[in-house]
Amino acid sequence: MSNQSNPAPQSKTLPAEGMWRWNQLKPHLPFSREKFRQLVKLGRAPQPIKFSERCTAYSLAEINRFIADPLNYRAEVSK
Repeated sequence: MSNQSNPAPQSKTLPAEGMWRWNQLKPHLPFSREKFRQLVKLGRAPQPIKFSERCTAYSLAEINRFIADPLNYRAEVSK
């Protein structure tokens, strides 16, 4: 008997590259959305990339760098 209503199991690791939105990142981060937003504002978490007024995503390469060393992470300043 096939149960098609169950979604495919989620991977516990993040891919090395790509772009994800907040709802995809949420299960992998130990922060609330507001705390993560505060860290972003302080430059202590990866900066979001805005595709449009309502579409923002985060670079998985930067998120992985952040997860590897969250206390010493500093967002790179783009010029």
